[in-house]
Amino acid sequence: MQNVLLITSTRIGDAIINSGVLRYLVETRPEARFTIACGPLAAPLFAAVPRLDRVIVMAKKKAGAHWFDLWRATIGQQWDLVVDLRCSATAWALRAKERRILRQTSAPIHKVAEAATALGIDTVPDPKIYLSDAARAKAAELLPDGTPVLAICPSASMPYKVWPGERFGELVKRLTAPDGAMAGARVAIFGGPGDEAAAAPIHAALPDASPLDAGLLDFTGQLGLMDVAACLQRTRLFIGNDSGLMHMAAAMQTPTLGLFGPSDERRYGPYGAHCAIVRGAAGFAEIDAAFADRRLHPESLLLDLDVDAALDAAAALLQRS
Repeated sequence: MQNVLLITSTRIGDAIINSGVLRYLVETRPEARFTIACGPLAAPLFAAVPRLDRVIVMAKKKAGAHWFDLWRATIGQQWDLVVDLRCSATAWALRAKERRILRQTSAPIHKVAEAATALGIDTVPDPKIYLSDAARAKAAELLPDGTPVLAICPSASMPYKVWPGERFGELVKRLTAPDGAMAGARVAIFGGPGDEAAAAPIHAALPDASPLDAGLLDFTGQLGLMDVAACLQRTRLFIGNDSGLMHMAAAMQTPTLGLFGPSDERRYGPYGAHCAIVRGAAGFAEIDAAFADRRLHPESLLLDLDVDAALDAAAALLQRS
């Protein structure tokens, strides 16, 4: 038996991006047992990892005290392998036969590929979320086989990453119209607690749909992360801003269209041949130069992305997937 410690991210999206490394370890080390250290938001993603011993939740503390907590929780174990994707010094302070510590780069390579460099492997393993049987069963109940489902996530972690809600509503209306690329599809809205307002324009665009006829299902703030992942796996197409749920949809092998503006799609786009991105006329470099302090920007930086462009990108992705 081998004991493997993986130190991964705090944010949901980053943890999913890094999950290809875990997938590779699970598949290439069949005798290994895994301990995973991550932030509290990402912790539910790992509940069904094969041969999991435990998930250590690293709640951020002042002066980096959470790193001491991790050291204290892991120093008593002799590790066969420690993989640190947080680029910390903790891995060097543990008893380990082998250490793999990520060295981040400023080169414009995708973060999935960057994470794989920690292992020194030639191939880049796709991200993967391991689902529990309970999550699969719940998703099958919520989204039974039959009518295709269009998944939408109109929210993001920061307002400058959010495409205007009215445009989401218009896009959904046109995609599911009788002459649309997903004519008659059900619409499922996903988001976390507090994202309910972002879903309102989609409700307004589909006034004839209601939960009673299952034409519009709003799961915003109602499901755990693993249940969301299982639901996304059952959808025909996902459209959303640069967010953790966008990376989740891609990891579940759902055709995923990411709406981009102030993020660099070369590094943070949805990963995989089943994915695509669309942006307006302004490239990332242009937006980056104009809004270097965009984290303080209170409004959307995707205003140059119109509905027609998003509609065409969605139709193209549906056709090739």
